[in-house]
Amino acid sequence: MSAIDPLILEICRSVRDAGGRALLVGGWVRDLEALRLQGRPGVPATGEYDLEVYHLPAGRLAALLGRFGEVKLVGQSFAVYKLVPPPSGLPPAGIDVSLPRRDTKVAPGHRGFAVSGDPDLSLQEASRRRDFTVNAMLFDPLAGDTIDPWGGREDLRAGLLRAVDPATFIEDSLRVLRAVQFAARFEFAVEAGTVDLCRRIDLSDLPAERIWGEIEKLLLRAARPSAGLDWADRLGVVDRLFPELRALKGCPQEPEWHPEGDVWIHTLMAVDVAKAEIADLPKEKALAVLLAVLCHDFGKPGTTAVVDGRIRSYDHEEAGIAPARAFLDRLNVRSLHGYDLREQVVQLVAHHLTPSHYYKNRDNVGDGAFRRLARRLEPDLLYRVSRADCLGRTGSFSTEAQEWFIAKVRGLSVESRPPAPILMGRHLLGMGLPPCPAVGRIVRAVYEMQLDGRVATLEEAKREARVLIEAERAAGSLS
Repeated sequence: MSAIDPLILEICRSVRDAGGRALLVGGWVRDLEALRLQGRPGVPATGEYDLEVYHLPAGRLAALLGRFGEVKLVGQSFAVYKLVPPPSGLPPAGIDVSLPRRDTKVAPGHRGFAVSGDPDLSLQEASRRRDFTVNAMLFDPLAGDTIDPWGGREDLRAGLLRAVDPATFIEDSLRVLRAVQFAARFEFAVEAGTVDLCRRIDLSDLPAERIWGEIEKLLLRAARPSAGLDWADRLGVVDRLFPELRALKGCPQEPEWHPEGDVWIHTLMAVDVAKAEIADLPKEKALAVLLAVLCHDFGKPGTTAVVDGRIRSYDHEEAGIAPARAFLDRLNVRSLHGYDLREQVVQLVAHHLTPSHYYKNRDNVGDGAFRRLARRLEPDLLYRVSRADCLGRTGSFSTEAQEWFIAKVRGLSVESRPPAPILMGRHLLGMGLPPCPAVGRIVRAVYEMQLDGRVATLEEAKREARVLIEAERAAGSLS
C-alpha cells in the first residue's frame, strides 16, 4: 500500500510549527479522491508533489525549505520553489512548493497574466484560479482531510469536467486543450456549460509547443486517444487548429473496404488500435506510430473520386506527405531524444500501404526491397502503422499481409535499421586505393550489392571492389 512520503509530512510539520499550513494540491489530490471513490486504500504512487503554503511569507518559506535540500526559485513574483532533496530523499523529480496565487488578466493571450503570491488568500479564492473542479481540491497531509470548495468530488464521481469559475476559465485558452486531454485520459464528459465556454474561447494565441504538449499527453496517456479527438471536434478545436484533420470529416470511403464510414471515423478507430499495441516502444517511437496513424490518410481528401462506380483514393500515400508535414510543422514536431520524429512520421505516412503492396507482389519482391526500405524508415514501426490501418475499421479483415511483412523483416534483421555496410573506405585505402572521389563511389556501389544479397562477407565485398577499381582505372578516373 502506498503512503505519503515521510519527507512531505516532515515539511508540512515544519510549516505548521512556523505558523503556516501546507496543503497538497492539483492532480495528486484528484487521483487520491479517485482511489477513494473506487474503495482502494493508499495514495497515488507518484514522485510529483505540489504543496501550497498558507500564512508564511516567501522569505520565511524559502528559508524553511532550505533545511530539506536544494531550493530553486522558479517563479520570482509569485514564489514557486522547486525543492530537490538529497539523494537519500524522495522524489527524483523534486517537490514544487508555492504560495497561493492571484492571477490578473492584463493582456490578451495565454500568457497575458500578472501573477503574484499572497500567503493570506482564502482556500476558496486560491483554488478559484484552477481550471476544473476535479483539479481544485486540496489535501491536508497532517489531518488526512480533503478540502473541496467547488464540488470536485461530486464531479469526479459523475465523471465530469466542469469549469471552476466561468469568468476566469475563459481567460486561459490552453484550458480548452486541457479539457480535451483530460476527457480522454480519465474518460470523462465535459459539462455542457464548460463545452459552451470552450467553443467561445479564441485559440489563435496558443504557441505550437503548448498545443503539442497537450496533444502529446492525449496520445501517450489516454487508453483511447479517439475519445480526446472526438472531444477536440466537439469543442471546435479541430475546426480551428487542425485543417488537415478537419478535411477527413465527411471524406467518403469505399464501403466494401471501410464499412465504418468516412476517413475521420476510420482514423479515430485506427489510432486506438495503434495505442493498444505500442506499450513496448520507447516514447519517441510510440509517438512516431501514433502520429503516423493520425496522419496516414491526410492524402485522401484531395485524391478521393468515384471511378467506375467505386470510391477510390489513388496515390493518397504520396498526396499525404505535404499535409502531414504541414500538420507536424504546426505542432513544431521535430526531433525527440535525438530521434528524427518528424521525418520518421512522414516516411511512415508515405509508405503505409507498402506492406500490402509487397505482399500482393511477394513473388517479385526481393530481399533488397526490404533492406532499402529500412534506409527510409523503421520497418517494425511501419508494420504497426499498417496493422492499425487494417484493423481500424468495422468488420473482419485479415492482417495476413502485415504478418508476412514483419516475418520477412525479422528474418532479415532489419526491424529498426538497414544492414551496416560491410565495406568501408578504410578497407579500400588498405587495398592501396588513394584517397579520391572513387572511394565513395565504390563503397556505395558495393553496399547496393550487399542490399541485394550479392555480397555477404568482407572478402566478397573486396572482390567486387577490385573489379570496380579496375573499371575506374580503365575509365581514367584514378589518374
